[in-house]
Amino acid sequence: MNHIATPAAATSAKHEKYVPFAPVKLTDRQWPNRTIEKAPVWCSVDLRDGNQALIEPMGPDRKRAMFDALLKMGFKEIEIGFPAASQTDFDFCREIIEGGKIPDGVTIQVLTQAREELIRRTFDGIKGAKRAIVHLYNSTSELQRRVVFGLDRQGIVDIAVAGTKLIKQLAAEHPETEIVLQYSPESFTGTELEFALEICEAVMETWGADAANKVILNLPATVEMSTPNIHADQIEWFCRNMKNRDAAIISLHPHNDRGTGVAAAELGMLAGADRVEGTLFGNGERTGNVDVITLALNLLTQGVDPELRIDDINEIVRVAEYCTQLPVHPRHPYAGELVFTAFSGSHQDAINKGLKALAKSNHGTWEVPYLPIDPQDLGRSYEAVIRINSQSGKGGIAYVLEKDYGIQIPRRLQIEFSKTVQRIADETGKELAPADIHNAFKAEYLDIDAPLALIEHSTEPRGPNSGARVLNVVVSRDGVVSTLKGSGKGPIDAFLDALRQGAGIDLHVVDYREHAVGEGEDAQACAYVEVKTNDERTLFGVGMDADIVTASLRALVSAANRASR
Repeated sequence: MNHIATPAAATSAKHEKYVPFAPVKLTDRQWPNRTIEKAPVWCSVDLRDGNQALIEPMGPDRKRAMFDALLKMGFKEIEIGFPAASQTDFDFCREIIEGGKIPDGVTIQVLTQAREELIRRTFDGIKGAKRAIVHLYNSTSELQRRVVFGLDRQGIVDIAVAGTKLIKQLAAEHPETEIVLQYSPESFTGTELEFALEICEAVMETWGADAANKVILNLPATVEMSTPNIHADQIEWFCRNMKNRDAAIISLHPHNDRGTGVAAAELGMLAGADRVEGTLFGNGERTGNVDVITLALNLLTQGVDPELRIDDINEIVRVAEYCTQLPVHPRHPYAGELVFTAFSGSHQDAINKGLKALAKSNHGTWEVPYLPIDPQDLGRSYEAVIRINSQSGKGGIAYVLEKDYGIQIPRRLQIEFSKTVQRIADETGKELAPADIHNAFKAEYLDIDAPLALIEHSTEPRGPNSGARVLNVVVSRDGVVSTLKGSGKGPIDAFLDALRQGAGIDLHVVDYREHAVGEGEDAQACAYVEVKTNDERTLFGVGMDADIVTASLRALVSAANRASR
């Protein structure tokens, strides 16, 4: 007998070629008990790291658009390129320096490998800048030492130290530019911690770092290799074992290979990091860099000022998509087109009630179910918060009608009308726009004028001792015009009497409600009547008119026509 292997059996051995990442021996770790209380120093690497990851790298126009957008957002440190590796990067560097495009208080950053010709070319690129971070790197991981470079630890340290000495020399030769040294032990996450610390301290000693002349030590997760908690342990171990912690700014550069770049950055900040390098929306090589937008807005939702201006998220998305020629995912945590949108009926109902409760409160705290952040804080309106498809419920429908058209339908009418919307959504298989909902409501309740149509009405004067109101109503029934007369305590009661006597239509009012739609001279009355028919059905009718009596009579006509179906 032939046996067919199950998928699990077919793949069960593949895991054996992978080795789990070794945990850090840090038994008294402190980061789990901390909270983030302030934003890190942000450094955008969109123009270098993010640009290198594009199928079609940015040209001058796109580079300038991205640079301007980053300035507008408030970035104080921006890595503008790798001037020794690309003529485009070199030219852009010269353009913004010679053109005076770098505002006071903003520091440009440039990347270079620890090679003499590249370092010298880098200094040619930044000539004339007031202040620049020269970002020196070389690979330090055990795997790259063994497989790529064929060097021992001392050989790798010698490369970093030689590069640092040359930068220090060139900085002295260009006193017009304040040079800040940044050193990255590339592939930090794959480097033995004690060796990463050794090489970083060698760089610091060579540079002469102290509290007044700090070195930026950038500890990149060049490849994300472990769970975020281990990354945090690595950062805490490094910070706690440094000889001269106050002479360094500890920087993170997380990638997202395991899909946990944001978590790794947040835990790394808890572990002692001062600075974060990342890109807008996480663009970068492989699965990308850490997403600065998500990180910053995560801080905002915890009551921490992100110190970046993100109050027009749609504009930021537009510029990023133009510059990178990559789309922002519709489910991006904060910037996605659908991120503040609820289709689910239960979610819609909770959001609707939450927004109403918020409008009545005065404590100023944002508390709306399913919305961790106020869309208006990002320049988004509430217009697209609730959208209707086949998964939607009565609460969402009511929200759309009230928000866009001022129609406040009663709860039992919500239940009744939701069946109509559900049917339309199921038939089309598409999302229904607010106009679709409104048109369906009008067709079902407001524009229904057959077999009965109201033409005009008038009330006869009442005598001083008469408690009844006499109503004369001109109607068209199946195209035949007639005048009906009825009496009652009010116009609704009188119209019901007229329908019974003159048209043989017997309805009993269960509930009646009304409200104004709009304001001022353009305001209209909207009347809702819930009736019970002789065959024990309960249904609604709706009427609208500038005159409240006419609106209520139209609601009864609406109910009568729906009862005749």
